[in-house]
Amino acid sequence: MSQRSDLRRRRAALEDEWSRWVPGLKAARWSPGGGGTLRPEVTESWVRSLSSVDPGRDSAPVSDGGTVHHRWAGSPLRGPVEGLTDELHSIADDAGFVTAVTDECGTILWTCGGRTMQRRAERVNFAPGGRWDEQAMGTNALSLALRTGRPSTIFSAEHLVTALHGWVCYCAPIRDPGGRILGVLDLSTTWDRSHPLAMSTVRTLVSTIETRLRSEPPGPRGTGVRLRCLGAEDAVRDGTPLPLRPRQLEILTLLALEPDGFPPERLREALYGERPVTASTFKAEISHLRRALSGGIATRRYALTTPVACDAVDLLRALETGDTAAALRHYRGPLLPRSEAPGIVEWRVQLEVAVREAVLASARPEHALRYGERAPYDAEVHQHALRLLGPGDARRALAAGRLSTALRDD
Repeated sequence: MSQRSDLRRRRAALEDEWSRWVPGLKAARWSPGGGGTLRPEVTESWVRSLSSVDPGRDSAPVSDGGTVHHRWAGSPLRGPVEGLTDELHSIADDAGFVTAVTDECGTILWTCGGRTMQRRAERVNFAPGGRWDEQAMGTNALSLALRTGRPSTIFSAEHLVTALHGWVCYCAPIRDPGGRILGVLDLSTTWDRSHPLAMSTVRTLVSTIETRLRSEPPGPRGTGVRLRCLGAEDAVRDGTPLPLRPRQLEILTLLALEPDGFPPERLREALYGERPVTASTFKAEISHLRRALSGGIATRRYALTTPVACDAVDLLRALETGDTAAALRHYRGPLLPRSEAPGIVEWRVQLEVAVREAVLASARPEHALRYGERAPYDAEVHQHALRLLGPGDARRALAAGRLSTALRDD
């Protein structure tokens, strides 16, 4: 009870200081300078932040439309972090934290936590895609760690944004072997769970991640695992076919498409739906795939810990960058055409809709204004558009004209 009382008094003192200083700081453009309850790095950050952040905002803004799924898939931090998946989930579940990893700019790429804390975090967009740099979300542990290059803790009303006054965050930067900051690791929880050992936990985790980054062999490591699941159903490793049954290909496809992974029950539902399948049958499929990948799958939360190149992921990346022609080169048919697994069916529909919308968008007249007169005169795009556009659709003439131009230029 004594620790809770101390935390409550500290929070009340910070709320008083926040109310005393923040409302007038934006106009005055000066800093109270720290001392006593306030730390100089906090007040200096308040002043910097107020030029771009409203303290009354209710959540973090979204980066790149909130789509960071495939940025995480290509991040150098993914492998080392996912190698600690079980430990990170254990900390989050047992101690009531939300764990987050950002890129070097402060955009969250990955999180984990218990259901209750995840819901609380999502209310303020402490979730993949959320921007937590100082310019976007003001004073917080993530932004300070990125700015200073040092571990940082922000408690309650030290946050500039009032929606975060119920939180405490512990954060440290993650550096590559050359010393460059790749992002930060953050542990966040409610103010009343503040604990002096939390920062040492963050430091230890970051040290482990950095050790794993240093231990990765330089240069290419062979061709790795390549999964074809669009109009095809096979996987190879370093050029050798992997002996995977259809169910294992479904699992591999789902894990490739969702780099954040699955709790066991959700993956089981994505594979079998409501079919009565024993836990031993499900675990046997996972075990066989894990052996085929020489490990490569985290145990507590099923996620890939080894790189897997996948044509469906390549398709999504192309769509995210607006390269419709490249997307169509990857799209050779439906996702795992013979699969009836609910999770695969859902992804199959999503991919087909995304491709259709991208192709039809390229046939709109305003597309020429965005890309200039020549682009995107790729014959395959406009052939696909003609297949999708019904008789009488005015866009058929535009697509036909662009197809003619593309064929002539070729």
